[in-house]
Amino acid sequence: MLRWLARPAERCLGRGGCGCGSGAGGGGDGLLWHAELKPHASGEYSFAVAQANERLEDQGQVVTSQASTFVGVYDGHGGPEASRFLSSRLFPNLHKFASEQGGMSIDAIKKAFHATEEEFLHLVKGTWLKRPKIASVGSCCLVGAIANNKLYVANLGDSRAVLGHRGPNGRGVVAERLSNDHNVADEAVRKELIQQHPDDSQIVVYSRGVWRIKGIIQISRSFGDAYLKKPEFARDPVFQQYVCPVPLKRAVITAVPSIKVRQIGQQDLFVIFASDGLWEQLTDEAAVEIVFKNPRAE
Repeated sequence: MLRWLARPAERCLGRGGCGCGSGAGGGGDGLLWHAELKPHASGEYSFAVAQANERLEDQGQVVTSQASTFVGVYDGHGGPEASRFLSSRLFPNLHKFASEQGGMSIDAIKKAFHATEEEFLHLVKGTWLKRPKIASVGSCCLVGAIANNKLYVANLGDSRAVLGHRGPNGRGVVAERLSNDHNVADEAVRKELIQQHPDDSQIVVYSRGVWRIKGIIQISRSFGDAYLKKPEFARDPVFQQYVCPVPLKRAVITAVPSIKVRQIGQQDLFVIFASDGLWEQLTDEAAVEIVFKNPRAE
């Protein structure tokens, strides 16, 4: 039986409307908000929220039906607008394209990500003169979809999905990473950016103790962050009053997700969906060991 754990995020948007049901609330373990085990298409899921920053910029949701299940973890930065937009528009777009194509597919996921990104950039263009900072608002985006016994994982940024399956001879648990971290802390990601921008010697620089794109951001893929995708924002004097000017010739980050598809097998036990706040503290192996050794009946 496949179980899902999604953590952390600001809230399950709509709570009851997204399948979390009633009875969820702050737990005795200090969590901001959580939902205990609830049923979904292929098993059960639980949901936990832990607040790390003074201002909540994250969102998360679980949407369930008899045939499919969707999980979203949106780790916002620069403000809450991008993550909130994702929680309201990404799954409707995904449902639309999947329905048009007769079922879930990599193409439907790519189209949903693209459509949602274009909708948000259109919003930014229409409002940024009144709210210039919205051009610098973005979010990581980790999505899981289960349909027809297949698990689809799509990712922008450094949130991560890790599956736990039974070890050899049915003993113990083995961690299997199902997403790619788009973070320039990874040498392979840095090399990819340098190859894509051969005319820019400052595309990746070491700044304030870590590697950053243009000395600003660590993730190479994200939702939003219009000023790093549309040079006209970075060049505008109005925008420069609020955000440090960045000389751009073209986009330096992208909203094209990496997508993996995996057939669900009998040895697969659970999947952990989490933002980098968890993975900065735990290895993949340590996280799945915790879940495996502490099953929650309530």
